[in-house]
Amino acid sequence: MWPFCRKLLMNAWTERKKKVLTGIRHTGIVVTDMVKALTFYRDLLGLKVVKDFSEEGDYIDSISGLTGVRVRMVKLTTDDGSMIELLQYLSHPSEAPDNQQLCDIGCSHVAFAVDNIEKEYARLLKSGVSFNCSPYISPDGYAKVTFCADPDGARIELVEVL
Repeated sequence: MWPFCRKLLMNAWTERKKKVLTGIRHTGIVVTDMVKALTFYRDLLGLKVVKDFSEEGDYIDSISGLTGVRVRMVKLTTDDGSMIELLQYLSHPSEAPDNQQLCDIGCSHVAFAVDNIEKEYARLLKSGVSFNCSPYISPDGYAKVTFCADPDGARIELVEVL
């Protein structure tokens, strides 16, 4: 019996090791106001708009699991090609949740690398961006980190690798 069980376990392990994902394509962030969101992500954080479009019809209804969807989407990238996608559901507007916390279930934050966190912290703070705290060095001394919030309260982590 043991050889049979061992073979099953080895097959399961081999299947698990097969490559499923090839990378992270983008992170989607639903926003209540695209103008405010672009002011934050494009103007303050410096992401570059690569595509700005609206979507409606069978395709978006099917993949979203909703009916009658009209959504404006803006794709933005960093210098290294990392992408976020801002989505404003014009047909299904909702309010930003109150008091989002990093410990809430679901996607808790998006992290962006910066060259000089102290400089960016001061610049964004001066622009009215809300932070949890000033930048802190991680216990292992590897990075300096802080968290801020976008206009809808989504948590954004800024990281400077030391």
